[in-house]
Amino acid sequence: MDERRCPCGSGETVAACCGRYLSGEAAPPSAEALMRSRFTAFAVGDESYLLATWHPDVRPPSCPIDPQARWLYLTIIDVLDGSPFHRSGVVEFVAVYRDADGRGELRERSAFERVDGCWYYVSGTHR
Repeated sequence: MDERRCPCGSGETVAACCGRYLSGEAAPPSAEALMRSRFTAFAVGDESYLLATWHPDVRPPSCPIDPQARWLYLTIIDVLDGSPFHRSGVVEFVAVYRDADGRGELRERSAFERVDGCWYYVSGTHR
């Protein structure tokens, strides 16, 4: 079991939080949980998880992760819908990283859709 704190900022261990999603043990129950697990996938370099959680209608052929980028932390700014009772949801977040150019942040408002009980990333608008 992985006892490190999850990169998504939940305060839980990786094993109790996003690790179970990345290992395929369970599907994230909400758009926010999927957003957190996708951040964790970026932090640990799991391109296959990122592609698997991208909506099939808009999924790119690849999602190269910059090996120079170190994802530091995630802050959720706003959540609109995205529960197990919704078909869609929006999560606005700030992801802080460090790369060869120094510290930076990505602020995005991401759209998610639930298909057959699973949440998928559809698109994001940078803020």
